Amino acid sequence: MAAGRRPEGDAGAAGPERVDLLVTAGTAVTMDPARRVLRDAGVAVRQGAIVAVGARPDLLRRYRAEERLDVPDGTLTPGYVDAHQHLTGDRLARCTIPDDLAPGESIFAWAVPLHAAHRPDDDELSATLAAVEAVTNGVTTVIEAGTVAHPDRVAAALTAVGVRGTVGAWGWDIEDGPFAAPAPEILDRLAGVLDAFPPDPRRLVRGTVTLVGHNLASDELFVGADRLARDRQALLTFHLSPTSSDPQHYLAATGRRPVAHLDHLGVLGPHLLLAHGVWFDDAEVELVLASGTAVAYCPWAYLRLAQGVSRVGRHAELVRRGGRVALGCDSENAGDQIDVLRAAALAAGLAKDMAIDSTALGATDVFELATVAGAEAVGLGGVTGSLEVGRRADLVVHRGDGPQWLPPGEDVALQLVWGTDGRSVRHVVIDGRIVVRDGRCVTVDVDGLSGAARDASRDLLRRAGLTPRPTWPVTDP
Repeated sequence: MAAGRRPEGDAGAAGPERVDLLVTAGTAVTMDPARRVLRDAGVAVRQGAIVAVGARPDLLRRYRAEERLDVPDGTLTPGYVDAHQHLTGDRLARCTIPDDLAPGESIFAWAVPLHAAHRPDDDELSATLAAVEAVTNGVTTVIEAGTVAHPDRVAAALTAVGVRGTVGAWGWDIEDGPFAAPAPEILDRLAGVLDAFPPDPRRLVRGTVTLVGHNLASDELFVGADRLARDRQALLTFHLSPTSSDPQHYLAATGRRPVAHLDHLGVLGPHLLLAHGVWFDDAEVELVLASGTAVAYCPWAYLRLAQGVSRVGRHAELVRRGGRVALGCDSENAGDQIDVLRAAALAAGLAKDMAIDSTALGATDVFELATVAGAEAVGLGGVTGSLEVGRRADLVVHRGDGPQWLPPGEDVALQLVWGTDGRSVRHVVIDGRIVVRDGRCVTVDVDGLSGAARDASRDLLRRAGLTPRPTWPVTDP
């Protein structure tokens, strides 16, 4: 060591070192390689990054912070990763799309008309509402699903709330549909998103290459999007096989199942995040594993839309065999809540029940999907997902005084997955910035959003030509 140079964090004669933020709690779940759980511990944050992880007394001795969050009975965790989230469209029709529609009707009779009627202000408001719900439930990273008409307005919303996120644009070259266009025009549109929001994984909001997927993209568009993503080192994501209709279409059109056809086109690889992947056969599972392709698993969507995950889903097998899997919350026609812990509990429960084996996927497995493994699957490995020096400071503190935590369980993994959900989140820090304090998003005017959301929802439904039909009659008293 050079003469006169002090080790990082050594107070020495000069006194405590300055940092921007200290976050401490009764328990810290690091999700580091050893999966350490530390008592009375926390992290020090400078310029958005974690610079120390350790015992609370040591951190207080070594560092002087501009701001502190200290919850002695709380639990500190990495932020949660939502790998597939529609931010616009159905968000402004939340809990309005019926849950007893025929297959496909919730999308083509409701979601698509809502998207087609969206104006720029709707995109920004919708994304703001989604981001606020996400962060208040401890979600610090959101992968946008590729159905926004105005990426700049959605990026502005994500930036204002302060969530780590991605943004793409509609990508389909079908004959008829909102925002559809020939493949070259779609590719130019997606390249423009990458120009405006470079795909650097350390940026708070980064551009991605997004297609709708299913059977709604030509081979030309798939191959062009793949080349664009590889050339620009960007994430590529699209929907595939949530139901049996995608395999049926691809077999009829190409003689191959969907994943096999993508392999034939050369599209599979670690840069690709497939949304859903419910109806994979044995050969498709092997191709996904061999290629390092990631899968975003959105279990609530498949249950609400009756897509067959409890009969044919292979996600637990993918996890058990080392596949790259993350959790997603999807959209308002398929879940109505942006809460990754809620999805994690369901993923574990489905795995156990489908296998009729209580030793199948457990709390520790699905909490990894919600944090460090999920981050790696969406291209943010080494950036977020754990409490380690050098990672960006994406942090969640759960309160310890709520009924979900009394008395506190002896196994914190069981507590986080089975014993609570986003409702016990007290503080959230993203990229070193406090975005939720005492359960409330503090970066935007949440009260002001309320009236705007009601007005925008009514107006959007009217423009889309959609009439709500509540199950129970609503009348004046």
